[in-house]
Amino acid sequence: MKTERTGSGFTLLELLVVISIITLLAGLLLPSLAKAKAQAQEQVCRNSTKQLAVACLMYAGDNKERLPYNFGAAAAETNVNWVAGLLDWEPTPDNTNTALLSGSALGSYVGGAAGVYRCPADTALASIQRLLGWPERVRSYSLNASIGDAGALTAMGYNVNNPGYAQFFTVPSIRAPSQIFMFLDEHPDSIYDGYFVNRAAAHEWVRLPGSYHDGGANFSFSDGHAELHRWQFASTKPPSAPDATGLPIQIPAGQGGDFQWVIAHMSVW
Repeated sequence: MKTERTGSGFTLLELLVVISIITLLAGLLLPSLAKAKAQAQEQVCRNSTKQLAVACLMYAGDNKERLPYNFGAAAAETNVNWVAGLLDWEPTPDNTNTALLSGSALGSYVGGAAGVYRCPADTALASIQRLLGWPERVRSYSLNASIGDAGALTAMGYNVNNPGYAQFFTVPSIRAPSQIFMFLDEHPDSIYDGYFVNRAAAHEWVRLPGSYHDGGANFSFSDGHAELHRWQFASTKPPSAPDATGLPIQIPAGQGGDFQWVIAHMSVW
């Protein structure tokens, strides 16, 4: 005699089997999804740094080949700078004020798009900022300190931070433009103004490049191309978190390769 199943539900054993299969599939798929997301973020970031470099060149084209102002901390005081506003770990309005981006010198050259100034992988916030419900700060990129007019710092025709190196005030003055970077990911604990500076004569990081993308940072160069550069040493890649770096960072013996790469692509003698 054939026994018919009286219920329409699953047995406990069947449920356990289904759960096990779903868990196995999730374990196989999640790393791939995470990798795909990271690759997409890196691509968006690289495109953004490229857009900023192109905007910088377009600005120069409209201003007798002179590159935009790059005032450093004075960026908070004027919108003639390539970007305005200072970032910190406090509940300071500049951290979320996108109008400071769109209203600055390059704003119109990126169509006023505030998202161009931020890497999607940059979500670092201080505890007080998270409590306020902030999703992120507004900017992840800075401009090479050797690019543009830095006001008093370059009034003598050179940059006082690196007097032995060329300061590029105009596009034609940039020698080997495919080797001199304009914009880069900056470490969230290092970024402040839009002025990325390190001193070639020192053996320390004053400002630190970012390492959001599998231990690397995106750079855009003076010929308009952009590329990812991965760092060799752990000392270049502290966590992307508030007060994680202890700047300035003395570079450990034998770990100067990353610093020298940045210096070599910053300017020329």
